[in-house]
Parts: sequence; C-alpha cells; structure tokens
Amino acid sequence: MTDVKKELLYTGKAKNVYKTENDDEVLIEFRDDITALDGGKKDTLNKKGAYNALISSKFFKILEDEGILTQFIKLINENEMIAKSLDMIPLEVICRNIATGSLLRKYPFHKNQHLQPPVLQFDYKNDVYHDPMLNDSIIIALEIATEEQLQQIRQITLKINKVLSEFLYERGLILVDFKVEFGFDKDGNIVLGDEISPDTTRLWDSETHKNFDKDIFRKGEEGVVDAYEVVVNLVLNDEEKQKWNID
Repeated sequence: MTDVKKELLYTGKAKNVYKTENDDEVLIEFRDDITALDGGKKDTLNKKGAYNALISSKFFKILEDEGILTQFIKLINENEMIAKSLDMIPLEVICRNIATGSLLRKYPFHKNQHLQPPVLQFDYKNDVYHDPMLNDSIIIALEIATEEQLQQIRQITLKINKVLSEFLYERGLILVDFKVEFGFDKDGNIVLGDEISPDTTRLWDSETHKNFDKDIFRKGEEGVVDAYEVVVNLVLNDEEKQKWNID
C-alpha cells in the first residue's frame, strides 16, 4: 500500500518514517538493513525488516492489552506499519535483566548475573555525541524530560519488562535486555514508540542460552534471519501466521 506514503520524514539505520494523508499518523517502513557497532558494521538481509515489523506489532498489541499506550495502529503489509505521530523524546531507555554485553565491559558484574531489580539505563539518542549515558540531572538540565516524566518512563518500562518477560518465557525465551523509546502524542501523553524486536532486544533460549537477536550479527555469525524467523514463529499465533503466510 505504498500509495499511503506522502513524504519521507525521517530515515534511520533500519526504518523510514513517512507522512500520511492523516496528520496524526505516520507510516513506518521496516527495511532489511542491519547495523551494529555504532553503524560501523552493516548489511542487508532479506525478510529481516518484515520479521521485525511482525514481532514489534505483536508486542505492541500485547502491551496495549495491558494498558500501556503505544504508537502502533495497524500493519498494512508485512513490513509497513501505520502508527500514531509522536514528538519523540531523544532518550534510549535500556532495561537489563541479566548482565551481558556492554554492562560487563564497563562494570564489575559477573557474566550472566541476574539483576534484581532490573537495571534501567538512559542514553542520549544523538549520533553526534555517540549516544552517551545520561543521569537524571543531565536529562533535566538538557530539558529532555522533567523529573515527573522520567518517573513515568521508568514505571512504564518496568511494566513492559514484566509483561514481555512473562509472555516470552512461556514460549521458551528469556528477555535478557531491551531498548525502548518514547514520545509525546498530541494530548501530551507519554507513548511507547519505535519498535521492540530482535534488533532492540536480547533474546535467549531459556535452556541453552542460544541467541535469537542481533548479537548474532554483532559476533559475525551466520543465521541472523533464521533466528528472527524462529522468534516470529514463537510469538505469533496460528491465525496471525496464516494471515502473513508464515510457515
């Protein structure tokens, strides 16, 4: 349904955002591009964008059912999503349940240490400054968000963590960590935006701890799209698989 697209608003590392005929809505196109290491590692993988769109839309619907406001409206095809237009907050909010990745490189955690309560981290979404970590004082001083808004973002993120961790564990996956982004809707509500997919999460097999996420690409291993396809098959129900021709 490419006729829905009116004007390119934004091009990211793996998505395009377009105007639509409705000023309150945008079209988000999930591309097959994949990047890692601050954009230093790149590739294009067939079906990757579609799988991310399908997974993200499923997660958004689950979260909406639990009372969390999201940007998601509907998928119009397997890699294009109609979403609410948001004024995005330039924060990447990272929730960590298990110590791995950069947390081990920067801090003296034990490998695979379970973090209870989960560790929440705020990064400044800005390529010029290479997405540095922020504390509350810097966020407030930069007028990115108020103290009250930060508290609300924390509460929403922890609820997202609880809902998705339980959903995924029932399907044999551990939600190790994830990144989310938020924006303000036209009424000033804080709304979950962007995506939640294997590009923005770490997902492990609950028994073997095998990766089903972008870490496969970061490590230079094969099977990235195959891993994303496994996640699609685990999270979609039979009706959804049939609708989108997922084997």
